[in-house]
Amino acid sequence: TVAATMFAAHHAGIPVFATGGIGGVHRESHESGDVSADLTALSRIPVAVVCAGAKAILDLPRTVEMLETLGVPVFGFRTKEFPAFYRRESGLPVDHTFDTIEEMAAAVAAHFAIGMGTGVLIANPIPEDEQMPLALYTRALGEALAAARTEGVRGRAVTPFLLDRMRQVTGGESVRANLALLRNNARVAAKLAVALSPRD
Repeated sequence: TVAATMFAAHHAGIPVFATGGIGGVHRESHESGDVSADLTALSRIPVAVVCAGAKAILDLPRTVEMLETLGVPVFGFRTKEFPAFYRRESGLPVDHTFDTIEEMAAAVAAHFAIGMGTGVLIANPIPEDEQMPLALYTRALGEALAAARTEGVRGRAVTPFLLDRMRQVTGGESVRANLALLRNNARVAAKLAVALSPRD
């Protein structure tokens, strides 16, 4: 998970890493209380996490609000909106947008230097030509959420169930998009790591 990787990275002296999407506040969390430990980790561990937003199956508005409440800055890399994982846009603003790795690295370094103790979330949207078509995304997400409610899926089983149902409904398109955004996140994280490395 992101939380465990953040812990390991910090103790190994690694300031940045890439993932697909973070966990967050689940839909209907007001009933289930289901909130990912990733948010807690971001509020306590000073590591920069490059991601394509939070998993689309989550409650994105509440997730972004929780990040703000926890004092975790959300930096958009060449985007003004928090990504929706399979899609580039969610309609939710990021805290600040950076167009270059160097500018973003300076902001990340400044945040860590302040010593607040929180992580930084780097919102890096899936490449435009790799994102899932909107109609397919909307239909698949709706069907997956409806299936979870009908089958009474709860707790830790929710995320793998929804992701697998998305795979089925999209005919594997969600997996292709997932791999594309992972590669993109890895590229940006690698460049950010180089920019954050101390110079002799």
